[in-house]
Amino acid sequence: MQAAARRPRTNHLDLAQRILDVARQRGFEPGARLPEQQIASLCNVSRTPVRAALSLLAEQGVVRWEADSGYHLAIDLTAQPAISAELPAAEEDELAEAILRDRSARRLDQTVTAAGLMRRYNADRKTVLKALNKLTEENLLDRAPGQSWLFRRAPDDPEAQGESYEFRLLLEPAAILTPGFRLDGARAAALRQGMEALSALPDGAFDTREFQRLDIDFHGMIADGCANHFLADALSDHLRLRRLPGIYAGVNVFRLKQSLREHLNMLDHLESRQYEVAADLLRIHLRLSRSQRPQAASRGAPALFGMISRPDRRGNN
Repeated sequence: MQAAARRPRTNHLDLAQRILDVARQRGFEPGARLPEQQIASLCNVSRTPVRAALSLLAEQGVVRWEADSGYHLAIDLTAQPAISAELPAAEEDELAEAILRDRSARRLDQTVTAAGLMRRYNADRKTVLKALNKLTEENLLDRAPGQSWLFRRAPDDPEAQGESYEFRLLLEPAAILTPGFRLDGARAAALRQGMEALSALPDGAFDTREFQRLDIDFHGMIADGCANHFLADALSDHLRLRRLPGIYAGVNVFRLKQSLREHLNMLDHLESRQYEVAADLLRIHLRLSRSQRPQAASRGAPALFGMISRPDRRGNN
């Protein structure tokens, strides 16, 4: 009997994604060398996990190994925004996603137990506990008495989605306007590349999972830039709930592409430190997303984006 393929470790998968993010941020082009020591320094880790992460990327064809010069980038990262979706998943990550899918479809009760999940998914206790701990760390579950866990309420029905948007309308613009807000320039640059690449794809090739990743990261960047830690933590905890499957169900590609353009417009103003304009645009964006009606594009709300001139990003304001 042939042994099952060994699953990659979660930390190696995470590091592989970080390597790709660093390469995007630094503008690495196809053929660029990826020295292990340099990557280790940039990612603040030792060379051993870097070697494992690069090997994982090589298996996916993202990088290539040359005996005389080491690893090289094999693809154009700016033209392929959805590489993260192609990376293999660790066993506990796959189980965590399955748990979220089943909860979203109401195939799981609000309270679950480790023993029940072991039976349902035919998984060993160690893997189930790793998956539960992962979801708990992401604030999607709360530990309950005994060997049980409680799902947090998520914006996965119309009423909850409306409350979620009301919460975000109160806090997200305030996060930008709080004194001391700081934009992470490298993260913003990587997001801009990803959003521009995704928005350029034809509708038939549009990747909703990659949109979800970019959307969460964009709004997470705003939360992380807030100098008020209580406000930042409240937003970050809530935004993690948007990881759940089905959050973008019923929203068509037209609206998702429109949302990317709105993100890019807000990013222009954030980079120019025009925070009041960016906060106003964010309010419009959230209200339009709450309606989830693409036909509203020609009835006023998105037109406000076009009426506000884009700042001169060269600094000549």
